[in-house]
Amino acid sequence: MAHVIDLTGKTALVTGARRGLGRAIAIGLARAGADIVGVSAAQEEAGSEVQQMVEEEGVSFVGHPCDFSDREAVHALVSRLTESGLQVDILVNNAGTIIRHPAAEHEDDDWDHVLEVNLNAPFILARELGGRMIERRSGKIIFIASLLSFQGGINVPSYTASKSAIAGLTRALANEWAPNGVNVNAIAPGYMDTDNTEALRNDPARSESILERIPAGRWGTVEDVAGAAVFLASKSADYIHGTVLTVDGGWMGR
Repeated sequence: MAHVIDLTGKTALVTGARRGLGRAIAIGLARAGADIVGVSAAQEEAGSEVQQMVEEEGVSFVGHPCDFSDREAVHALVSRLTESGLQVDILVNNAGTIIRHPAAEHEDDDWDHVLEVNLNAPFILARELGGRMIERRSGKIIFIASLLSFQGGINVPSYTASKSAIAGLTRALANEWAPNGVNVNAIAPGYMDTDNTEALRNDPARSESILERIPAGRWGTVEDVAGAAVFLASKSADYIHGTVLTVDGGWMGR
Protein backbone atom coordinates (compact mmCIF):
# COMPACT_ATOMS: atom_id res chain seq x y z
CA MET A 1 0.00 0.00 0.00
CA ALA A 2 1.39 3.43 -0.92
CA HIS A 3 1.99 5.89 1.88
CA VAL A 4 0.78 9.46 1.72
CA ILE A 5 3.80 11.64 2.43
CA ASP A 6 3.02 13.34 5.70
CA LEU A 7 5.87 14.47 7.94
CA THR A 8 3.68 16.22 10.49
CA GLY A 9 5.24 16.01 13.94
CA LYS A 10 8.74 15.38 12.59
CA THR A 11 11.70 17.72 12.92
CA ALA A 12 14.20 17.96 10.09
CA LEU A 13 17.68 19.45 10.37
CA VAL A 14 18.90 20.70 7.00
CA THR A 15 22.46 21.94 6.59
CA GLY A 16 23.18 24.58 3.99
CA ALA A 17 19.54 25.60 4.33
CA ARG A 18 20.00 29.30 3.69
CA ARG A 19 20.00 29.06 -0.12
CA GLY A 20 20.14 26.76 -3.14
CA LEU A 21 19.46 23.06 -2.74
CA GLY A 22 19.27 23.28 1.03
CA ARG A 23 16.62 25.96 1.03
CA ALA A 24 14.53 24.05 -1.51
CA ILE A 25 14.82 20.87 0.55
CA ALA A 26 13.85 22.72 3.73
CA ILE A 27 10.78 24.18 2.04
CA GLY A 28 9.84 20.82 0.54
CA LEU A 29 10.03 19.11 3.91
CA ALA A 30 8.03 21.96 5.48
CA ARG A 31 5.29 21.54 2.89
CA ALA A 32 5.08 17.90 3.93
CA GLY A 33 4.56 19.04 7.53
CA ALA A 34 8.02 18.87 9.12
CA ASP A 35 9.36 21.52 11.46
CA ILE A 36 12.74 22.77 10.24
CA VAL A 37 16.08 23.46 11.86
CA GLY A 38 18.17 25.33 9.32
CA VAL A 39 21.95 25.43 9.69
CA SER A 40 24.36 27.35 7.46
CA ALA A 41 27.61 29.24 7.86
CA ALA A 42 25.77 32.56 7.52
CA GLN A 43 22.39 31.41 8.82
CA GLU A 44 20.53 34.07 10.77
CA GLU A 45 19.01 32.84 14.02
CA ALA A 46 15.85 34.78 13.15
CA GLY A 47 14.43 36.84 10.30
CA SER A 48 15.95 34.95 7.35
CA GLU A 49 14.25 34.50 4.00
CA VAL A 50 14.22 30.72 4.41
CA GLN A 51 12.56 31.10 7.82
CA GLN A 52 9.81 33.20 6.27
CA MET A 53 9.27 30.70 3.46
CA VAL A 54 9.18 27.73 5.85
CA GLU A 55 6.81 29.40 8.30
CA GLU A 56 4.44 30.23 5.44
CA GLU A 57 3.89 26.46 5.25
CA GLY A 58 2.50 26.51 8.80
CA VAL A 59 5.45 24.88 10.57
CA SER A 60 8.25 26.17 12.79
CA PHE A 61 11.79 27.19 11.91
CA VAL A 62 14.87 27.51 14.09
CA GLY A 63 18.11 28.89 12.66
CA HIS A 64 21.66 28.10 13.75
CA PRO A 65 24.89 29.50 12.26
CA CYS A 66 27.72 26.99 11.94
CA ASP A 67 31.00 27.04 10.03
CA PHE A 68 31.31 23.46 8.80
CA SER A 69 35.02 23.92 8.09
CA ASP A 70 35.56 24.37 11.85
CA ARG A 71 35.26 21.04 13.66
CA GLU A 72 34.87 22.71 17.05
CA ALA A 73 31.94 24.71 15.66
CA VAL A 74 30.26 21.50 14.49
CA HIS A 75 30.62 19.94 17.93
CA ALA A 76 29.32 23.16 19.48
CA LEU A 77 26.26 22.92 17.24
CA VAL A 78 25.61 19.39 18.47
CA SER A 79 25.92 20.60 22.07
CA ARG A 80 23.42 23.41 21.44
CA LEU A 81 20.95 20.97 19.94
CA THR A 82 21.40 18.60 22.88
CA GLU A 83 20.94 21.35 25.46
CA SER A 84 17.76 22.53 23.73
CA GLY A 85 16.24 19.06 24.05
CA LEU A 86 15.46 19.05 20.34
CA GLN A 87 14.77 15.65 18.78
CA VAL A 88 15.97 15.47 15.18
CA ASP A 89 13.98 12.89 13.21
CA ILE A 90 15.41 13.72 9.77
CA LEU A 91 18.98 14.85 9.05
CA VAL A 92 19.79 16.23 5.61
CA ASN A 93 23.54 16.68 5.22
CA ASN A 94 23.47 19.10 2.31
CA ALA A 95 26.08 21.80 3.08
CA GLY A 96 29.06 21.59 0.79
CA THR A 97 31.74 23.47 -1.07
CA ILE A 98 33.85 23.11 -4.20
CA ILE A 99 37.25 24.48 -5.19
CA ARG A 100 38.34 24.21 -8.81
CA HIS A 101 42.07 23.77 -9.49
CA PRO A 102 44.00 21.22 -11.53
CA ALA A 103 45.26 18.44 -9.27
CA ALA A 104 48.90 19.46 -9.74
CA GLU A 105 48.01 22.92 -8.38
CA HIS A 106 45.57 21.88 -5.65
CA GLU A 107 46.91 23.28 -2.37
CA ASP A 108 46.86 21.36 0.91
CA ASP A 109 44.68 24.01 2.54
CA ASP A 110 42.11 23.77 -0.26
CA TRP A 111 42.05 19.98 0.00
CA ASP A 112 41.62 20.10 3.78
CA HIS A 113 38.88 22.73 3.60
CA VAL A 114 36.77 20.80 1.10
CA LEU A 115 37.14 17.49 2.96
CA GLU A 116 36.27 19.16 6.28
CA VAL A 117 33.07 20.69 4.94
CA ASN A 118 31.95 17.92 2.59
CA LEU A 119 32.92 14.80 4.52
CA ASN A 120 34.06 15.33 8.11
CA ALA A 121 31.22 17.61 9.24
CA PRO A 122 28.50 15.41 7.70
CA PHE A 123 30.01 12.35 9.39
CA ILE A 124 30.11 14.05 12.78
CA LEU A 125 26.48 15.13 12.52
CA ALA A 126 25.41 11.69 11.30
CA ARG A 127 27.30 9.98 14.10
CA GLU A 128 26.01 12.23 16.87
CA LEU A 129 22.39 12.56 15.73
CA GLY A 130 22.27 9.06 14.28
CA GLY A 131 23.26 7.59 17.62
CA ARG A 132 20.13 9.06 19.15
CA MET A 133 18.04 7.77 16.25
CA ILE A 134 19.41 4.30 16.96
CA GLU A 135 18.27 4.58 20.57
CA ARG A 136 14.77 5.52 19.38
CA ARG A 137 14.93 2.92 16.57
CA SER A 138 13.67 5.53 14.14
CA GLY A 139 15.21 8.17 11.90
CA LYS A 140 16.13 9.25 8.39
CA ILE A 141 19.56 10.45 7.30
CA ILE A 142 20.05 11.83 3.80
CA PHE A 143 23.45 12.78 2.43
CA ILE A 144 23.94 14.84 -0.69
CA ALA A 145 26.36 13.01 -2.95
CA SER A 146 27.13 13.93 -6.58
CA LEU A 147 27.61 12.49 -10.04
CA LEU A 148 31.26 12.75 -9.04
CA SER A 149 30.53 10.02 -6.51
CA PHE A 150 30.68 7.82 -9.64
CA GLN A 151 32.90 9.81 -12.01
CA GLY A 152 36.21 11.65 -11.78
CA GLY A 153 35.35 15.14 -12.94
CA ILE A 154 37.87 17.72 -14.13
CA ASN A 155 39.91 20.06 -11.91
CA VAL A 156 37.97 19.14 -8.75
CA PRO A 157 40.03 16.40 -7.05
CA SER A 158 39.06 17.31 -3.49
CA TYR A 159 35.37 17.57 -4.34
CA THR A 160 35.42 14.24 -6.18
CA ALA A 161 37.23 12.57 -3.30
CA SER A 162 34.74 13.93 -0.77
CA LYS A 163 31.66 12.95 -2.75
CA SER A 164 33.01 9.47 -3.54
CA ALA A 165 33.56 9.05 0.18
CA ILE A 166 30.01 10.22 0.93
CA ALA A 167 28.63 7.42 -1.26
CA GLY A 168 30.73 4.88 0.62
CA LEU A 169 29.81 6.35 3.99
CA THR A 170 26.12 6.13 3.08
CA ARG A 171 26.44 2.40 2.46
CA ALA A 172 28.59 1.82 5.54
CA LEU A 173 26.17 3.55 7.91
CA ALA A 174 23.17 1.86 6.28
CA ASN A 175 24.75 -1.56 6.86
CA GLU A 176 25.17 -0.80 10.55
CA TRP A 177 22.00 1.13 11.26
CA ALA A 178 19.27 -0.45 9.13
CA PRO A 179 18.63 -3.14 11.77
CA ASN A 180 17.94 -0.31 14.23
CA GLY A 181 15.22 1.33 12.14
CA VAL A 182 17.40 4.15 10.79
CA ASN A 183 17.38 4.76 7.04
CA VAL A 184 20.61 6.15 5.59
CA ASN A 185 20.53 7.12 1.92
CA ALA A 186 21.99 9.74 -0.39
CA ILE A 187 20.92 11.84 -3.34
CA ALA A 188 23.33 12.42 -6.21
CA PRO A 189 22.17 15.54 -8.04
CA GLY A 190 23.10 15.89 -11.67
CA TYR A 191 24.07 19.17 -13.26
CA MET A 192 21.94 21.66 -11.36
CA ASP A 193 21.26 25.32 -11.96
CA THR A 194 23.01 26.38 -8.74
CA ASP A 195 26.05 28.39 -7.63
CA ASN A 196 28.28 25.30 -7.82
CA THR A 197 27.77 25.02 -11.59
CA GLU A 198 27.90 28.72 -12.42
CA ALA A 199 31.37 28.41 -13.96
CA LEU A 200 30.22 25.54 -16.16
CA ARG A 201 27.03 27.27 -17.26
CA ASN A 202 29.00 30.40 -18.13
CA ASP A 203 31.36 28.40 -20.38
CA PRO A 204 29.45 28.01 -23.68
CA ALA A 205 31.44 24.99 -24.85
CA ARG A 206 31.19 23.10 -21.52
CA SER A 207 27.53 24.00 -21.11
CA GLU A 208 26.68 22.73 -24.59
CA SER A 209 28.60 19.49 -24.12
CA ILE A 210 26.88 18.84 -20.79
CA LEU A 211 23.37 19.51 -22.09
CA GLU A 212 23.99 17.28 -25.09
CA ARG A 213 24.54 14.33 -22.75
CA ILE A 214 21.50 14.90 -20.51
CA PRO A 215 18.53 12.99 -21.98
CA ALA A 216 16.11 15.41 -20.31
CA GLY A 217 17.80 18.23 -22.23
CA ARG A 218 17.99 20.72 -19.36
CA TRP A 219 19.85 21.63 -16.21
CA GLY A 220 18.20 20.33 -13.06
CA THR A 221 16.39 22.57 -10.61
CA VAL A 222 16.57 22.66 -6.84
CA GLU A 223 12.95 21.51 -6.73
CA ASP A 224 13.94 18.30 -8.55
CA VAL A 225 16.23 17.41 -5.65
CA ALA A 226 13.78 18.56 -2.98
CA GLY A 227 11.19 16.06 -4.20
CA ALA A 228 13.65 13.21 -3.83
CA ALA A 229 14.58 14.35 -0.33
CA VAL A 230 10.95 14.48 0.80
CA PHE A 231 10.44 10.94 -0.52
CA LEU A 232 13.52 9.56 1.26
CA ALA A 233 12.44 11.28 4.48
CA SER A 234 9.00 9.66 4.38
CA LYS A 235 7.53 6.29 5.32
CA SER A 236 7.35 5.49 1.62
CA ALA A 237 11.13 4.96 1.79
CA ASP A 238 11.15 2.78 4.93
CA TYR A 239 12.63 -0.22 3.05
CA ILE A 240 15.28 1.82 1.21
CA HIS A 241 18.73 1.60 2.79
CA GLY A 242 22.18 2.49 1.47
CA THR A 243 20.94 3.83 -1.86
CA VAL A 244 22.56 6.68 -3.78
CA LEU A 245 19.62 8.03 -5.76
CA THR A 246 20.64 9.89 -8.90
CA VAL A 247 18.51 12.92 -9.79
CA ASP A 248 20.28 13.70 -13.01
CA GLY A 249 17.90 13.94 -15.97
CA GLY A 250 19.18 10.56 -17.16
CA TRP A 251 22.91 11.45 -17.25
CA MET A 252 24.09 8.20 -15.64
CA GLY A 253 21.93 6.17 -18.01
CA ARG A 254 23.89 7.30 -21.07
